[in-house]
Amino acid sequence: MKRILLAVLAALLAAAPAQAEKLRLALQKTGTTGWELAVVRAFGLDKEAGLDLEVTELGAPEAGKIALQGGSADIIVSDWLWVARERAQGARLTLYPYSTGVGAVMTKDPAIRAVRDLLGKKLGVAGGPFDKSWLMLKAFALKQGVDLEKGATILYGAPPLIAEKASQGEIDAALEFWNFAADLEAKGFARAIEIADVEKALGAKGDVVVTGYVFDDAFAARNKDALTRFFAMTAKAKALIQSDDKAWAAAAQRIGPKDPAALAVYRKRYVAAIPRRSVAAEEADAALLYRVLADIGGEKLVGPGKTLDPGTFYKGGKGL
Repeated sequence: MKRILLAVLAALLAAAPAQAEKLRLALQKTGTTGWELAVVRAFGLDKEAGLDLEVTELGAPEAGKIALQGGSADIIVSDWLWVARERAQGARLTLYPYSTGVGAVMTKDPAIRAVRDLLGKKLGVAGGPFDKSWLMLKAFALKQGVDLEKGATILYGAPPLIAEKASQGEIDAALEFWNFAADLEAKGFARAIEIADVEKALGAKGDVVVTGYVFDDAFAARNKDALTRFFAMTAKAKALIQSDDKAWAAAAQRIGPKDPAALAVYRKRYVAAIPRRSVAAEEADAALLYRVLADIGGEKLVGPGKTLDPGTFYKGGKGL
């Protein structure tokens, strides 16, 4: 009888669902991670992965960095250059690829199709003088003998302001983040210069990851299995957004009111930015671009590190 009771107890324990592991995420409210989480919840992917996601939505990317560094979040989304800078200053952060989404020079002027065409024009730059895309565009132009800072009128501003000035015709072209570029594209603007093409012209072998899931090395060591399931879960959400219209409808609710043409552009650009290369390939290209950025941006941009720290990209995930 005792053996029977023990067998029954063992069977019950085996059948009981394992307690979901909690992951604390601090994410920008308007970011595409919100799209993916909407799909995760709509399709029950978090339960399937055995994860309990505690999500804090924030108004600005800097707030996520503070949350991670202050210990109130386990995972945020940020760019690899910030992670590299933090590592150069002693922090032990690491990044797993999230998106290759990068912007473009947008214009309605058919005469602007190359950097030389920007000479004598007004160019709005979203993100300020140390924005990565702007620094790479400057380096790309200098390789062709074009000094944009001397030959064009450069106006810096927040992405919404630059997009508004472009829409109102106050500037000839706008170097915009990918989502604002998508909005302008839906309004009839042309993608005159793709920053992804600029990256390749500077030596990258493919579309380079811009942003990733960022977390602490020590957290990764303690939660390797949970992170692997988290990455697999988000990969499923990405695949559903690409292929399933119901999933896209769930994601699109996070975007807000947009006309169908704008939503189609958003989906197209989001899908194009899904990382498809190995982490090793991403790291190699990031290391190459880091040197370009260090040369042109100096310590103000990259910090004291002269080369990309080899721990910048997380190697423990599966699927990339």
